[in-house]
Amino acid sequence: MSTAAAPVRSGAVLADLLPAVRHRYAVDAALVLGGAALTGIAAQIAVPVPGSPVPVTGQTFAALLIGTALGARRGFLSLALYALVGMAGVPWFAEASSGWSMPSLGYVFGMLLAATVVGALARRGGDRSVPRTAGTMVLGSAIIYAIGVPYLALSTGMSLSAAVAAGLLPFLVGDALKAALAMGLLPATWKLLGRRG
Repeated sequence: MSTAAAPVRSGAVLADLLPAVRHRYAVDAALVLGGAALTGIAAQIAVPVPGSPVPVTGQTFAALLIGTALGARRGFLSLALYALVGMAGVPWFAEASSGWSMPSLGYVFGMLLAATVVGALARRGGDRSVPRTAGTMVLGSAIIYAIGVPYLALSTGMSLSAAVAAGLLPFLVGDALKAALAMGLLPATWKLLGRRG
């Protein structure tokens, strides 16, 4: 079993820098499981928003980081596992909720798509510099809202403008802070590893 670091090829994501091992599928499975678990843990960091059925949580940040760090395929699988297990009844959605009937479930579906898209962008260098990471995080957040807000409107009977007021506007400042954190964290990690480009 080799412990040498895998050579970095064009299109690598951070997870590809893990040491090469004989059982790569086992490593990928562990990364997928770990990504789902991290999202579930981050979802418990929740702050209720007055007048909104959707709390501020850490799960969107976790989903975007998982997508960029693991790449599109593993990011998709992590968030799909998170969504399916939560819908099956494991209480690891925001505020220890689970099931199919939550008005915030659309955000979970949005995170699934967003993790896939930001993972694909990361393979193209979307997490290697501050400006690129900013664009990647903004696009990922936009995807989450593009699915989550209409779902919120449909599931609660709100008008679309009311859903925007309750499910988008209160979260913009927090999303800007999360994006700023990612803009510092991801490019710095690549720089630390000496793998820029």
